[in-house]
Amino acid sequence: MSGHSKWSTIKHKKGKADQARGAAFSKLIREITTAARIGGGDVNANPRLRTAVESAKAINMPADNVDRAIKKGTGELPGVTYEETIYEGYGPAGVALLIRALTDNKNRSTAEVRHVFDKYGGSMGSAGSVAWQFKPQGLIVVSKDKAGEDAVLTAALEAGADDVQTEASAYSILTPIGVLEKVKKQLKDSGIPFDSAELTMIAANSVKLSEQDAPKVLKLIEMLEELEEVQQVYANFDIPDEILEKIAAAG
Repeated sequence: MSGHSKWSTIKHKKGKADQARGAAFSKLIREITTAARIGGGDVNANPRLRTAVESAKAINMPADNVDRAIKKGTGELPGVTYEETIYEGYGPAGVALLIRALTDNKNRSTAEVRHVFDKYGGSMGSAGSVAWQFKPQGLIVVSKDKAGEDAVLTAALEAGADDVQTEASAYSILTPIGVLEKVKKQLKDSGIPFDSAELTMIAANSVKLSEQDAPKVLKLIEMLEELEEVQQVYANFDIPDEILEKIAAAG
């Protein structure tokens, strides 16, 4: 699991996810609307929409909110059209950052992203400057307290997963994009609950961060994620578990 994914898990356990519930609703509504606009409103025929709706259910978004977002995307209800935009840049210690945004005003969102980069020690790059370091993959996270390693390995690899990485508190299952749904089904059929399942971008190589650089990188990512139009931030760093725990304990 990337350092960013490990940090997200720690934040969730510390209860920060509840504080950001409203922001998460807003981001998912944008994603659901866009997915429905691009691929239609049938969750069974639109994998991107299905993933977004499952994420909405996981944070207890009311069904009416989900339905309205889908209908806005399909044009059954009036709504805003969001443009998908990718931003690229570097953070402290040379960490590569790839940012996916959904915006109705590209000039505004570009200015906001650039401001965060400048303020928190990063530098915004041109298109293609870091994207080559990442490739799309499916990522499924299973908590260690939910299943044993052998069961997770067997179910994931038999369904076509690329790899299963064992971390301090979770198993991280990496899959080809087209196999994500098959692996999810295999886990469900095997009675293995998972914490999250998403399409993501994984870097081939990671920058191992020191205790000095790690908080700077995490702060930059946190501020980028707080921007309403930013959906995901992907990064190529890794932080040793002991350093992550120190940062988490410091609040």
